[in-house]
Amino acid sequence: MAVTVAAAAAMVGAVAPNAAADPLPGGLGPCLGDDCPPAWLDPHSGPVVHHDNNINIFVGGDYLVREAAAEAEGKVVTLGKFDMMKREGVSEIYNVGVAGVGSRVPPPDGSDHLTVGGDLTVQSGKRLLAEEGLNHGVVRYAQGLSGTVIPAPVHDADATDPYTALRDELTVASHCYAYDDNDNHRRPTTGTVVKDGDVYFTGDGTSALQVFAVDADLTTEAGGQEGIVFRDIPDGATVLVNVYGSTRNISTYMGSLPQSGLREHLMWNFPDATTIGLKGTGQFQGSMLIGQPSSMATLAISGTNGRFYTAGSLTHTSEGESGGQELHAYPFEGDLPDCGEEPSPSPSPTDESPTPTPSPTDESPSPSPTPSPSEESPAPSPSPSESTPAPRPTPTDSRPSAPPHPGGELPNTGSRGGEWVIGGIAAALLVAGSAATLMARRTRRRG
Repeated sequence: MAVTVAAAAAMVGAVAPNAAADPLPGGLGPCLGDDCPPAWLDPHSGPVVHHDNNINIFVGGDYLVREAAAEAEGKVVTLGKFDMMKREGVSEIYNVGVAGVGSRVPPPDGSDHLTVGGDLTVQSGKRLLAEEGLNHGVVRYAQGLSGTVIPAPVHDADATDPYTALRDELTVASHCYAYDDNDNHRRPTTGTVVKDGDVYFTGDGTSALQVFAVDADLTTEAGGQEGIVFRDIPDGATVLVNVYGSTRNISTYMGSLPQSGLREHLMWNFPDATTIGLKGTGQFQGSMLIGQPSSMATLAISGTNGRFYTAGSLTHTSEGESGGQELHAYPFEGDLPDCGEEPSPSPSPTDESPTPTPSPTDESPSPSPTPSPSEESPAPSPSPSESTPAPRPTPTDSRPSAPPHPGGELPNTGSRGGEWVIGGIAAALLVAGSAATLMARRTRRRG
């Protein structure tokens, strides 16, 4: 996986001194800038004190806002279109950059909060908001504009050019984290996953990289919610959960984690899935990486606490009468496997790592890219512009004011059920290093 330090710096700026993790593509993962918080609090509504200039949400296809979804905290980049079409009778606002409830660590004032490679569309009567109080973000779009955006958006035909390489790099990285060689052999695990009422991820208690494998939906047999519990994870360890299969659904009331810092070291990786559904009334902990460019992730869970990176498309939505669904900005600081010169992945695993069949249940249907027929959302645009001029400076023009921020809600109820066992044995080695160390190592290989 080729990562150019200069390109990474152009995308997100200089890496913070405490960012020691083996890097994701393009420097993704840690908090960036000189104003990162010393510690990350659980979602709250306190004042904004610190800022993060790294990408929190990257979408390689289209970003669709539906039903009663409310907020996307942190820096957002989508290579395709951004299409907001919420249902009538719910909040007229969708917030980007700053969230009323979340980590409360937005991008810096005056920086890009949302970057769109396609059309930017906000339905009539609704507003896309990228500011709160004294924090004013820039919304930058490359193609057409329709609807109300506050502050006034900036048209830039090259808006996403600095980020286009990330889509393919994330695909390669996702495959590398899940498969350890060219024959698609799965990466060895260090812990087990047992489903017994709740789902228990039990580590080996010692490894610096804890690797788990999931081959089934994390739902009850009826498609209902389950708890997710981590045990025997050493302090400071990175947790990599590889979720295999072409269609995967998670429904959870997942809440807090057993120790401080685990959220920032937890990565859920979907290397093969083209349909991913995440729902429930909990706060889903950890970052998510989805590798397939043709994928559609449908997020209807109350909240996510971590980075969200997908090579495919995203639908942020809600279920039933619920509302206030939010994506919260938390860094990923873990040490993932060093992929080196990992070749491009095959489209699907070989017979040695079969794609599991999703759990058959009429009560837990797989999410579709279009939440409902009435929304008439077209298929994701898989190939935005590939030209790559030099990035442009952040604009500092004056911006109109906006009404007060409406805030967010975090419901929390759920149910349990079901039993199964998945997992494996063996160990995975951890190779840590900064982006500069990684490049030096690769330079020596090529010399």
